[in-house]
Amino acid sequence: MLKLLNKYAEKLVAHGLCSPGEPLVGGVNDAVIWNRPDPRAAELEKIIAALNINSIVCARPAEPFFSILNEHCHRSGAEFVPEDTETRTFLHSIPVARSMTAAEIVPLLQKRKGCVVEGHGVVAFGTVSPEQAFVVFSSIIFSAFVKFFVDYAYSQYAGTPDLVVAAMLPEVLAAYDTFLPAAARVDLERGVFSEEDAIFRAMAHAGQATVDARMVDSFFGNISYFAGDTVYISQTGSSLDELAGCIDACPLDNSASTGITASSELVAHRDIYLEGGNRAILHGHPKFSVIMSMLCFEPACENRGKCHIKCDRERYVEDIPVIPGEVGTGPRGLSSTLPPAVLGRRGAIVYGHGVFTVGTKDFRDAFANLSKIETLCRESYMRIISGPAPG
Repeated sequence: MLKLLNKYAEKLVAHGLCSPGEPLVGGVNDAVIWNRPDPRAAELEKIIAALNINSIVCARPAEPFFSILNEHCHRSGAEFVPEDTETRTFLHSIPVARSMTAAEIVPLLQKRKGCVVEGHGVVAFGTVSPEQAFVVFSSIIFSAFVKFFVDYAYSQYAGTPDLVVAAMLPEVLAAYDTFLPAAARVDLERGVFSEEDAIFRAMAHAGQATVDARMVDSFFGNISYFAGDTVYISQTGSSLDELAGCIDACPLDNSASTGITASSELVAHRDIYLEGGNRAILHGHPKFSVIMSMLCFEPACENRGKCHIKCDRERYVEDIPVIPGEVGTGPRGLSSTLPPAVLGRRGAIVYGHGVFTVGTKDFRDAFANLSKIETLCRESYMRIISGPAPG
């Protein structure tokens, strides 16, 4: 158990979400075990006992995330509700506690998987393993970051710019630049792959590179490769930096049961391949791409509030289409909206969800396009908040 606790404490640091030595991770064995001593442990053990859970994470996030969370706390009541896909499908809302006490936190965690504690950070739990707590912690930070920037852009559009956030922005952006890794050449495998071992290596390398570039959080995102009559795709719930043993080979004729554990976006990937011309797909959640997807300055639109499933307008960030689409199949699912959007393009952005990019031979173009689209979106966002109100 201690090895597992240390693993996720180290991942929070490696992902840039916490400073070294900060994460406190506890797990239940015969007794509660902690990755390190900490005065907060006694109160957290009361939470564990009250909820009958397996593990818990408590940590003050690194900047700029800590300041962003506190700003949400200052202007929120009992909770705040981001509108990105991770929140819609996974978090639902983010409750706010005002003190690091079991008495206040337990009722919140009886309804949600994690909460923000004003002035302290995030508390999240897992019912089976510390991985679940890590995923919730990471997702809260992602969703809070996206909401912070989306809300500010809309305040600018309304002609009432949020002066508190405006004053924060220089330090927030500088800290975010520190969070991002220095640009480095990424040498992914070259060529058209036909052997499973080569496919698995190429996918694992590209997945790790995507996590290292901080273009995906927690276990979200997916990756696939098309060879012969088979789509090789990451399993649902897998982490892109831990793909060993988590890639499913899914024949087009459904002659294997691997589709059961494959990513929920398997059908969308398959249909992109059937359009022809591509062999690799990479899906990440780069933050400014998600932020830009959620900015639509059409307040009178009859589909307002349904943008994630229904949008009648053609929207672009320069040449990149922004489309609606629910995870999975159906007329409003990604399997319907994504393949035609990607056809003949370097990628597409799904509202509130992330970016899908393609490669004709391997993952080099897909990875490069993911990075370029995120840069494009950040530059577009900065122009929006620096110029006159859109529209």
